[in-house]
Amino acid sequence: MDEKEGVNTLFYGNDLQRGRYPFSESSFSEQREISEWSKKGYQLLREDKVPDAIDYFSKILTIDSENNYALVGMGDANRKRGSFRDAIIFYQRCLDSHANNNYALFGLADCYKALNQHQKAIEIWEQYLLHDDKNLTVLTRVADAYRKIKDFRHSKNVYLQVLEMEENNPYAIIGLGHLHYDFKEYEVALYYWNKMLVIKDGNVDIRVLTSIGNCYRKLKTFEEGINYFKYALERDPCNFYALFGIADCYRGLNCQEQSLEYWNIILKQDPRNKVILTRAGDAYRHSYKYEMAVEYYNRALNIEFDIYAVLGLAVVARIQGRYGEAIESLQRLIQQDPHNYRFYVELAECFMANGEKSRAVNLLEGLLQGGARSKLVNDYLEMIQAV
Repeated sequence: MDEKEGVNTLFYGNDLQRGRYPFSESSFSEQREISEWSKKGYQLLREDKVPDAIDYFSKILTIDSENNYALVGMGDANRKRGSFRDAIIFYQRCLDSHANNNYALFGLADCYKALNQHQKAIEIWEQYLLHDDKNLTVLTRVADAYRKIKDFRHSKNVYLQVLEMEENNPYAIIGLGHLHYDFKEYEVALYYWNKMLVIKDGNVDIRVLTSIGNCYRKLKTFEEGINYFKYALERDPCNFYALFGIADCYRGLNCQEQSLEYWNIILKQDPRNKVILTRAGDAYRHSYKYEMAVEYYNRALNIEFDIYAVLGLAVVARIQGRYGEAIESLQRLIQQDPHNYRFYVELAECFMANGEKSRAVNLLEGLLQGGARSKLVNDYLEMIQAV
């Protein structure tokens, strides 16, 4: 919040009319001091000296408990250090006395956004827009919040409203990309993110590059995805999303050695990431390096139980002919997640490998008769029935 009014206007204009401050030399001196404290507090906030800023705002509030600048300053200070619930208290105190204070409304909405209370944030921002309906920053925040609550229509309309006011607004363009991506409209998302590439002329935010890569990954055009992830890695060799994306693209192309290179780079940075350990275990398994696969699956399980690490171990056990061990593991997985149809197919495959075709057929037929709808199950059942 910036101080845009002089001392007399800010501290005396309305208050003198209401008779809050007696017209005396001591009052003017006191208000000048409050003004200086307020300026100092906001300067300290800009310098990230939050505790010192709070000291100044607190001093003001001991003299004037309804001072809007100090209340908003306290809200901003608490928001800056992540104490969103405390910030809300101060913003609300300000609004109780100054109902249309845009700085308090803005800060309050941002707090609700940070607390993932997006509907509440929307309500506050829309209250703000009653006084300033051309504020592009607030409009894009409203569109973002609608996107978070999966309200495609309202989100898109607000983003497009922003673009009518500012044709190349980057927040609206990027937001539209995320909106269409969230709704699996990857081609449309690409249109908006590629537009940002043109606007920024190669100096685009790295997150746009990884987002474009993810679109191609979802569309299963992995080679194109790899190009964008590599471009992102040129800018930031340690970027997790670029490393994950390129590894997953190589996985999609069944290039296991290349995927392992990038899974292991991630693990050097984050050795306890069980999802990546399981992905790396899968890559070793598909490369027929079963000892390494088992090692990585067990490393994942030593961190925390992981369904896919157990599944990987069961598949290795089946491949190595330890059918009883594999069947027992898969049956336990089905008990824990009875709607994961992949487990049933893997179990049926174990039965087939163990020469128990009837058990495999009965398992899958029973699943389908129970109401399951799965192309994976249907296809595997048709295949084993034809054998």
